[in-house]
Amino acid sequence: MTALAAFTAEHVGLAIDGAVATVTLDRPERKNPLTFDSYAELLALFQAAAGDDAVKALVVTGAEGNFSSGGDVFEIIGPLLDKDTKGLLAFTTMTGNLVKAMRGCPQPIVAAIDGVCAGAGAILAMASDLRIGTARARIAFLFNRVGLAGCDMGACAMLPRIVGQGRAAELLFTGRTLGGDEAERWGFLNRLVEPEALADESAALAASLAAGPAFANAMTKRMLEMEWAMGVNAAIDAEAVAQALCMTTADFRRAFEAFAAKRKPVFEGN
Repeated sequence: MTALAAFTAEHVGLAIDGAVATVTLDRPERKNPLTFDSYAELLALFQAAAGDDAVKALVVTGAEGNFSSGGDVFEIIGPLLDKDTKGLLAFTTMTGNLVKAMRGCPQPIVAAIDGVCAGAGAILAMASDLRIGTARARIAFLFNRVGLAGCDMGACAMLPRIVGQGRAAELLFTGRTLGGDEAERWGFLNRLVEPEALADESAALAASLAAGPAFANAMTKRMLEMEWAMGVNAAIDAEAVAQALCMTTADFRRAFEAFAAKRKPVFEGN
């Protein structure tokens, strides 16, 4: 049994279909907020995914028309008022570690976004590799609305990379809502689909990624992460090493043999 197949999820939904795992934020009566328990479980889940060779792509979504309303007001924000500095730092470190786990797992992550996608929910979408949404998606990094800085869970580092510095500054300073159409124009959403097609389109994208060369996909994800801290020359050198490693894989040979035989390659991830 693989790491994710053996994983017991109590606070989020987890379903595995072939090489794709779908994680569902599943408290629809409250628009799928996060709690201390669901944060911890998501962290453990993505850490487990990093060691699961059978799962080659993941989808993160929310139940019943919303992605996530962020940290639960009464189950997280209220209790935080009673914590001391050490306790608060433990919490913010844990939430940051969730983003690290999402960025560190080798599988591509597709976020399927409908309805409310706010606060920490917007961060989970941001931390994914690809984002498919609907026109009725409502994305808001609203930390300043609760008296906090926009620098939450890596937002000041990652959001400018997705939408640009000026647009990221606007979202983080104002906390305003970014509608689905605008989010697609800004590049936060890779594409828009109809709400009734969101689950199928996201699953299809994840399945197509899972059918690709897993080692090479993992290398692409790793280099996208690493190269922001590199100059162009260093990045070119690093990519030379990365690509040479990919050329040693059996999937590279499979692709050549399939091309020569005029058939579609079937990748096995090694």
